[in-house]
Amino acid sequence: MKGVFLGIFAGLLFLSVVAWQIQPEADDAGKIPLVWVSDDNPARREQIALFNRLHPQYSLRLDPNNAGMEKVIVQSLAGVGPDLFDCYDGFQLSAYVKSGIAWDVTEPLAAAGIHPEKDVWPAVFPNILHEGRVYGFPTNTSVNALWINKDLFDAAGVPYPQGPWSWEEFLPLAKRLTRKDEKGRWQHFGFFCDWYNWPQFVIQWGGQIYSDDGTRCVIDSPEAIAGVQFLHDLIYKHHVMPNPAEEATMASQGGWGTGTMALFGAGKAAMALGGRWWLCMLREYEGLRLGAVACPFGPVKVYRGYGRATLINARSPRREHALEFLKYEAAKPYNDLVNHQADALAPVIRFCYTPEYLHDPEYPEEDYNAVWRDVMKYGVPDQVSPFINGQRASRILNKQLDLVRQDQKPVADALRTAAREINAEIQKTLERDPSLRRRYEELTGGNRR
Repeated sequence: MKGVFLGIFAGLLFLSVVAWQIQPEADDAGKIPLVWVSDDNPARREQIALFNRLHPQYSLRLDPNNAGMEKVIVQSLAGVGPDLFDCYDGFQLSAYVKSGIAWDVTEPLAAAGIHPEKDVWPAVFPNILHEGRVYGFPTNTSVNALWINKDLFDAAGVPYPQGPWSWEEFLPLAKRLTRKDEKGRWQHFGFFCDWYNWPQFVIQWGGQIYSDDGTRCVIDSPEAIAGVQFLHDLIYKHHVMPNPAEEATMASQGGWGTGTMALFGAGKAAMALGGRWWLCMLREYEGLRLGAVACPFGPVKVYRGYGRATLINARSPRREHALEFLKYEAAKPYNDLVNHQADALAPVIRFCYTPEYLHDPEYPEEDYNAVWRDVMKYGVPDQVSPFINGQRASRILNKQLDLVRQDQKPVADALRTAAREINAEIQKTLERDPSLRRRYEELTGGNRR
């Protein structure tokens, strides 16, 4: 992995110089500057503003232009990285730790009475915990549920669904809510689902991406194939979900914009699989009457959990000051703000069990907040393997799964190809990295699979 980072160092050196030139200095008021590399989201700016109000000795600023794992690592190694940066999964955390730029905050947080392994939702553990040590604190977390458009249900005379329920119970409902107009054009579908949610169907059918020890990709198991096949069938067999061409046509016909959220907000589906963070956009649709219910489950009652975390640059001269931001993320004001913004769900569990969370007085119509909290109990994070570059594995999987989505390759063939290519990449990684090879051999008894 170090070789990869050194290989891209030269290409990013110019960016590092630029980053050095724009590093913030103490302002006229003598405040201590802190830089957070994160997305340019209005919610993020509110969170920064609250931190600065509560901590007037600091001037925390957002840097959305230097996001990306490679940029953060190279600039941090060059001494011009941010003080704080985002982490989205276990692979990224491992890369940050191995490169030496993620600060181990186990003891500093414990000294402040903060114990993430006890306080936060398990779905975000891979973003902050590595080999028993703590390297950050969650920014937010989420598990998808099912959004419902109450107007479309009412127009069809269909009662709102109640969970828990199965996909078998879901199908007749979705078919009743899929409608065409008098010209044969799709008026609205019963269901929308972003294709990148395919891992949820894998785990709900009892499949996995990797073996438990991470030494082998098993996405070609019968269970994984069955889960993805069901998702494919929602489009091409049951016709309750648009194929890519139909989705593009719906977007172009009415000028609603692109993306599942925008189409759902425009009334083009009765139900949609999504997170609470969808409200950041859906609140802008005037007159949209929403409900939410737990997502249907397959043979296994489990849901895909995800989120983001904030890490501290171990090489930052202000890392002790940056620790105050992690303490802020663990405190009530920040968690209450995240819940109010609907920036997914607050990371600390106990702050999701308050009257303010259940019934936000500014949004009295949102009477479904308990749903998002309850499904978190069944959320599990995406699997990663320490024996392959996560980005490389994602490219292989996405290439094959996109062929499935386009109906250009059978599910079983696509997943077998993905497993074969990922396992070949694992073996290449072992050839390059002796330390990983030793770890692999300890787990497999010396057998190269």
